[in-house]
Amino acid sequence: MIPQDPAMLVSFLNLKLRDDYDDLSSLAEGLDIDLGEITEKLKKAGYKYDETNRQFR
Repeated sequence: MIPQDPAMLVSFLNLKLRDDYDDLSSLAEGLDIDLGEITEKLKKAGYKYDETNRQFR
């Protein structure tokens, strides 16, 4: 289960992207999460995915 709080979710996803996955698509597939739902939730909280650095900011 992934965190529901946006700040905790960003921290969790960035950790997973750094340590376990090469990109956001493989993370979503590996964790069986809806990529659109996650990115929309984080966008509403002011976070955007940075493809160059492979992390949410």
